[in-house]
Amino acid sequence: MNKKTYQRDKWKSVLFFIAIIAITIGSVIITQFDMLNGMQSFPAAFMWMTSNLLVSSEALEKLPNILDKLLETVFMSIAASTTAAVVALFLGVMGSRATSPNNIFSTIARVIASFSRNIPIVAWALILLLSFGQNSLTGYLALFIGSVGFLTRAFIESIDEIDHKSMEALRATGATYFHLIGKSVLPQGKPQMISWVLFMIETNIRSATLVGILTGTGIGYTFDLYYKQMDYGTVALITWTIVITVIIIELMSNYIRKVIM
Repeated sequence: MNKKTYQRDKWKSVLFFIAIIAITIGSVIITQFDMLNGMQSFPAAFMWMTSNLLVSSEALEKLPNILDKLLETVFMSIAASTTAAVVALFLGVMGSRATSPNNIFSTIARVIASFSRNIPIVAWALILLLSFGQNSLTGYLALFIGSVGFLTRAFIESIDEIDHKSMEALRATGATYFHLIGKSVLPQGKPQMISWVLFMIETNIRSATLVGILTGTGIGYTFDLYYKQMDYGTVALITWTIVITVIIIELMSNYIRKVIM
């Protein structure tokens, strides 16, 4: 790298950081956010949490019911993620430039993925709530639709990144389109796709808590119920069970990734 190129890259970096700082300051001014007051409120908020969010013996008596609702949320998240993965695999194959039969299928698949991905899961829950009411189906569909969009995008990128030489070799032998998918695309992309599905399950378990508050199901509804009753001991217990469950799922996912990658 010559001196002129180095100076140019240096000035680009400086201008980039100046732009970020200017945007941050502008956002603070527009929103009238008092950063100093916000920082000063942290100690008081921390003291409130340490004095109120304590697991009590009365809260522990409700643990069986909490675990039952938590399992409902976990299984709903897994079901939404895995069924969405099946649909996303089809859309991913159609959407990838390497495997799509034509540009029309690719465009349609990408539009569907973009539409379902760019609307937040909470928004999907509110939209579906009007049609299906407060039940587990509404929560499942909200997670399913959001997962389809995310996984389709992830699968398209996974397929685009595979080595296409094996596909060219199969084409040279007269292999059909389905042979190309089954013998080349899926075996190469499977580890990364499984990794994305595991990531989706972890994400959906977190999202399902908020969705449950809206749909009146699972651990989210239980959290909202005791929070409105100001039963902070039970709220603390629910929070800890969610945190521990997410950590366990993440450790299991990391182990599976190490095995398959």
